[in-house]
Amino acid sequence: MRTYAIGDIHGALDKLAAAHALIAADRRATGDGRAPVVHIGDLVDRGPDSRGVIEFLLRGIAAGEPWIAIKGNHDRMFTGFLDDPDSHDPGLREGLHWIDPALGGGMTLASYGVAGAGERMLFDLHEEALRAVPPAHVAFLNGLPLCHRRGGALFVHAGIRPGVALTAQSEDDLLWIRSAFLDDRSNHGMLVVHGHTPVNAVTHYGNRLNIDTGAGYGRTLSAVVIEEGRVWLLGPGGREPVLPRAVPAP
Repeated sequence: MRTYAIGDIHGALDKLAAAHALIAADRRATGDGRAPVVHIGDLVDRGPDSRGVIEFLLRGIAAGEPWIAIKGNHDRMFTGFLDDPDSHDPGLREGLHWIDPALGGGMTLASYGVAGAGERMLFDLHEEALRAVPPAHVAFLNGLPLCHRRGGALFVHAGIRPGVALTAQSEDDLLWIRSAFLDDRSNHGMLVVHGHTPVNAVTHYGNRLNIDTGAGYGRTLSAVVIEEGRVWLLGPGGREPVLPRAVPAP
């Protein structure tokens, strides 16, 4: 069983296209044209072309590509703003708004032609955004699943709450969790493939695999392939094995 996965995109359309080109090369090498590609969430914000990223994914899915996109916290913040300009996601610290430059919501709006985030009234930005963002994009983001399980791997944006059944996980944890998940060394019964917390390189911790390598901060967007528990990073030269640092006890 083969599954491809791509880390947090954050509006980097050029990097997304390059990641898919690496996957296409691996497909040709393996002869497998139907293994799914899981996008681990945070499709939008910080990068220059969030609109283009969503259009790219919509076109591919409509053409029958076996692509899956998972909801990230930034995707939820975007739709939260479209629902209510005063929306404050529960994962954000008090006083921080989605359009703050640190979060990059203004870049997402700019990709739709809505300029002046941080300078205009939120109500005005919201009114223009409702006219500028296609309903199909809103429906796509609202319909993103929170996780995807395939074989021995669980794909989720931020991680899971250790010790809690998958069916009982909260949406806030799946989109936002950090230390309670990242610091846990126990065996989850599956390899948890996630992003959300950038690392310098794709890292396999034995019980989890972090594939967010900082595309939202101008760094690399990584693509990996997982086969029966083994992981490879895809690069111009082909596959490079990603070995676990440690294997947690069962």
